[in-house]
Amino acid sequence: MANWEKGKVVDVVWWTDKLFSIKVDAKIQPFTAGQFTKLALEVDGKRIARAYSFVNPPHAAYHEFYLIEVEDGALTPPLATLKVGDDIWVDSQPSGYFTLDEVPKSEQLWMLSTGTAIGPFLSILADERVWDKFNHVVLVHGVRHNIDLTYQSLIADIKAVQTGFQYVPVVSRENSTIGLSGRITKLLDEGELESFTGLALNPSISQVMICGNPQMVKDTTALLNSRGLQRNRRASPGHITVEQYW
Repeated sequence: MANWEKGKVVDVVWWTDKLFSIKVDAKIQPFTAGQFTKLALEVDGKRIARAYSFVNPPHAAYHEFYLIEVEDGALTPPLATLKVGDDIWVDSQPSGYFTLDEVPKSEQLWMLSTGTAIGPFLSILADERVWDKFNHVVLVHGVRHNIDLTYQSLIADIKAVQTGFQYVPVVSRENSTIGLSGRITKLLDEGELESFTGLALNPSISQVMICGNPQMVKDTTALLNSRGLQRNRRASPGHITVEQYW
């Protein structure tokens, strides 16, 4: 059962005509970077709730969520109408295991994301522990169009202070203006991700976190398995930690 707290919208940012972020002031339990909670609104007399990852780090004074408006969705269309000062329900108990606690220390950390699934990675990148556990951190963000490459200012700030950080934008439906063109799976399979970064994915030095739609997670995991990387499990630590973002 969710433990609902009434929050207030403190900011809304529209990145494109479909992609937007909401910042909320709400009293919730402490969370770990990479976790999620639930947002809810009253729609036609019923409370509709969905899970969304935190974009903000745990120490932030607000809670930020990155969304895409789904035309026939039950919740994102009404969420897209919210304005500063509006009420929103927030589950006060965060959840999830897509965190650094579940990832063994290694030389490299690859963060592979698509669409709004970049959100939890932005939260993790604001956690100082990531820079203590890994010498090289690569954030790969796959989108359809160049305009969908959001949070560029935040990413630039990270690049400015973390010499071990690399950002790889991947655009699938047009030529990329600042990164690679294609799909993450194809670029991974053909070695272009490694060529772009100058780093080699290797079971002895690499950890991989994957967050995206279920098919992307499945296909990417299979490619990594073929190269000797295995799923992380508490009983048998491996190299791959996943979150399905759907």
